[in-house]
Amino acid sequence: MSQNKRPNILFLLADQQQYQTVEPGSKCQMPNVGRLREAGILFSRAHTVNAVCTPSRASLMTGLYPHNHGMVDNTHAVEEFRANFQNDRNMISRQLKAHGYRTGYFGKWHVERSINPGAFGFDQFVTEQHGREFPRTLTKRYLVQHPGYNDRTLYGVHKESVEETEEYFFYTQAIEFIREAAAQSDSPWCTFISTNAPHDPYIAPKELYDRYDPSRFQKPVSFGDTLSDKPNIYQRIRRVWDDMTWRDYQEATACYYANCTLVDTQVGRVLDFLRDTGQQEDTIIVYMSDHGDLMGAHGLLCKGIPAFEEVYRIPLIISWPGNLPRAHKSDVPVSIVDIAPTILELAGCRSMEEIDGESVLPLITDGSASSHRTIYAEFYGQRLSCTQRIVWKNGYKYVYNGFDFDELYDLTRDPHELYNLIHDPDFQEKAAEMAREMWAKVKKSRDLSLLDSEYFMYRFAPVGPEQEKQASIYNRGA
Repeated sequence: MSQNKRPNILFLLADQQQYQTVEPGSKCQMPNVGRLREAGILFSRAHTVNAVCTPSRASLMTGLYPHNHGMVDNTHAVEEFRANFQNDRNMISRQLKAHGYRTGYFGKWHVERSINPGAFGFDQFVTEQHGREFPRTLTKRYLVQHPGYNDRTLYGVHKESVEETEEYFFYTQAIEFIREAAAQSDSPWCTFISTNAPHDPYIAPKELYDRYDPSRFQKPVSFGDTLSDKPNIYQRIRRVWDDMTWRDYQEATACYYANCTLVDTQVGRVLDFLRDTGQQEDTIIVYMSDHGDLMGAHGLLCKGIPAFEEVYRIPLIISWPGNLPRAHKSDVPVSIVDIAPTILELAGCRSMEEIDGESVLPLITDGSASSHRTIYAEFYGQRLSCTQRIVWKNGYKYVYNGFDFDELYDLTRDPHELYNLIHDPDFQEKAAEMAREMWAKVKKSRDLSLLDSEYFMYRFAPVGPEQEKQASIYNRGA
């Protein structure tokens, strides 16, 4: 690479992939992602800011929390007035374009409603709106059935080949974009490749499903959790899966893992292409997911209101042999809002202004640096409007639930979140401490819907936002 040319940037974005699927020793077969892991850094404490796609993806693009970029819910889930993207905000794509990058986006967009990446700094794109149909002939299928609700497919197996999948199509489009962009040697490129897999319904190609033996999957440690010390809505959601046997969970897991493997086969294609065209050493590669999947934890599937680690902890691997440690597992706490500023700094580009995230590159490159960062997430319950804020710090996790009692977990001693400590007398000060961390994030990011909630009916947290300061806005205005 020319000394004057910036590195290329490749984002590989999966949808709803659980962190543990990319860990060494996982039963999920992802050897090509393993190649990335061995060539770069696996972040073991990376978290998303929201449990569903659109808010998380918009946060990746903007470095902002959902309440600041406007997409607090999925584009298809609510009316526009409840989730309206503030498209005047800067985005990593616009920033890279301003620094001379040729930009492409291929695959699932789901950032905002127009589905028009061209309006946000992408030179070339093919999305779910512009692609083609991919019919699938199912040889295995499980329907979730409840009285009065339409039957809905949870998992299945189809007989089409990997080459006939949507994932193969979008990766092919992206590889062609990279081939053309590389021919313009005077400028670097950045492209996003975004797959729908392994998102539910977990419908996988038979050739990949056959690599797994469902009977060998063991129950998650938390599978038998009665949820008796969790908010009641968690228990209600658990009942959705009452008709499923353990064998059904095993089959769902096999299909889910097979879809992860489907993504991995495509990752292998693009890695081989970069190697064969001499671009591997010149390309920053980010492998990540927008959020995770419960996949049987606490007897639950998919994602949503239950704020467990299987949903909020995400795969994040950053690989660039030229400037980063190799085969390194980092415990630096990272939020999805930190990814854009980190990559911009790696690429030598000016960061976006007035964002909630920050580059973690100094914490990566300084091996002696210890980090006690507070990580913050927010959820709005989608159609149910169940307000949540989530805070991680120093091994503890606090969940503020605006609809029921809160949650507090010691993730060091209880990584599977079996014991909610919120009512334990010995942990009341820790709950108050974590609530103060929440309020600090609320104030700094101007999360006004929560900050301006001192009216009597909203005083749910262990301590309020003004514990050490003056009276509330309501008293000042009285």
